Amino acid sequence: MTEPDRAFQIFAKPVGSLCNLRCSYCYYTDEAHIPPEKDRYRMSDGLLELYIRQHFAATLEEVVFFSWHGGEPTLAGLDFYRRAVELQKKYLPPGKRLLNGIQTNGTLLDEEWCRFLSAEKFIAGISLDGPAEMHNRHRRNFSGQPGFEKALKGYTMLREYGISTEVLSVVSRHNAQFPEELYSFFKGLGVRHLTFLPLVNQDVSTDSGASEESVQPVAWGNFLIKIFDEWKEQDIGKISVQLFDEAIRTAFGNGHSLCIFKKTCGRVPVIEHNGDFYSCDHFVKPQYLQGNIREKPLDWYLESPQQSAFGRAKYETLPGYCLACPVLEYCNGECPKNRFTITPDGEPGLNYLCEGYRNFFLHVRPFVEAVRQIAGNRKNDQDS
Repeated sequence: MTEPDRAFQIFAKPVGSLCNLRCSYCYYTDEAHIPPEKDRYRMSDGLLELYIRQHFAATLEEVVFFSWHGGEPTLAGLDFYRRAVELQKKYLPPGKRLLNGIQTNGTLLDEEWCRFLSAEKFIAGISLDGPAEMHNRHRRNFSGQPGFEKALKGYTMLREYGISTEVLSVVSRHNAQFPEELYSFFKGLGVRHLTFLPLVNQDVSTDSGASEESVQPVAWGNFLIKIFDEWKEQDIGKISVQLFDEAIRTAFGNGHSLCIFKKTCGRVPVIEHNGDFYSCDHFVKPQYLQGNIREKPLDWYLESPQQSAFGRAKYETLPGYCLACPVLEYCNGECPKNRFTITPDGEPGLNYLCEGYRNFFLHVRPFVEAVRQIAGNRKNDQDS
């Protein structure tokens, strides 16, 4: 019997949804403003200490990874993270290693921030949607001012201070039209770790069921294919593209590391600034609120019947059309939040991006199979 996946990644949100930008496509903006009493939106020192202790207690792996998200997590202030690291080092169990990651829009970074992140060996994810015209189309502040220059400065500073940096690029209806230009831009910046995130916001008023700015399914597949072909010819071993890495994992018999492609999900929940535990970052809604870590410990929520049922539902609710798909092992239906369309035979629950993913994975499958064959031959040689 296969052991259940006990690994997890908490999206800890020390300021909840507070953000200094007003990105037009953000799905997390119910409270995205900075009120005069903003300190009450910041995780308290007492709750921070409780969370850190519970996180250590719940982690079975050697490396204990803390992932700070928002909103914009730098709004918590540098002193918050100094305190967090102090508490982490205080409670770090023997034999464990500590790792922190922060996902930021980069616009508030300065040298003091970067000195700290470098000294404490943080991993930084930074949001860049491409060159200025692409980035500024959706990513502006509350006054409508574009954010590209500040974001690019933040990225440059992270690199200058030697901070391990991953670029997250949201692919919308617009920039999906320019895959070569977008990829060339990131290569020119020296990006070594790159993640493309398809923009999908549901909108029942449209024929497709998605908002007008959402990437179109076929365009998403074509976008990935164009970049994959260049990456395969020029950049293997030079640039890590998360979606390509995930596809190739199947060649080695490795399970997916990215939650959207796993058979079951529920291992990337959210801890809000007030201690509330939600099943997933894309399901911060009342029906997915399990409770508060002041009431029950983190490991209880991670293994609770409610969270387990949430995770199993991803596979158990797949339409028959998906179960018969030749590239099911690559996708597993992707993220449940995007399953709001109808299969060709009229069954609900098809992923909006299905056609694009299907085209992409069919395109890369011969390459993955070739890698699988090479890996198998090497293993046979070693065993003989």
